[in-house]
Amino acid sequence: MTSITPQLPTTVRVFGQLLSSTRRGARLARLLAVAQLQAWEVSPSVTDRAAQIVAELAANAALHGRVRGRDFKLVLALDPRAGALRIAVSDARGEALPVAAEEGPPGEAESGRGLCIVTALADRWGTQPYGCGGKTVWAELETARA
Repeated sequence: MTSITPQLPTTVRVFGQLLSSTRRGARLARLLAVAQLQAWEVSPSVTDRAAQIVAELAANAALHGRVRGRDFKLVLALDPRAGALRIAVSDARGEALPVAAEEGPPGEAESGRGLCIVTALADRWGTQPYGCGGKTVWAELETARA
């Protein structure tokens, strides 16, 4: 007779927050993400990468995705079984989807590096429609390899 060891179900942990489409909202998104990932006891290396990705995506949402009177949304989803963390930032402007340039901006440019940074730090990223006319930019990090 063989015995089967019971498996405990793995719960996907989700955190979501609406934030104002301002610089302050973008900064708060990063701070909240770091606090949540530390509470979930995510490794410091994944937390550091995720913090930078959240900072870039939230800044883009506040700068390029802003519609007066509309907030942006931050969602973190940690799936321990799959070994993945998904970061999603949704805003109200979906008419121009972001595309990462193969090369960064000219050396002296003050902006334009955000998606290059996301591409370098994330294992995968992409976009999808959100609500009526909005977009979500998401990035995934493999937590198991950290």
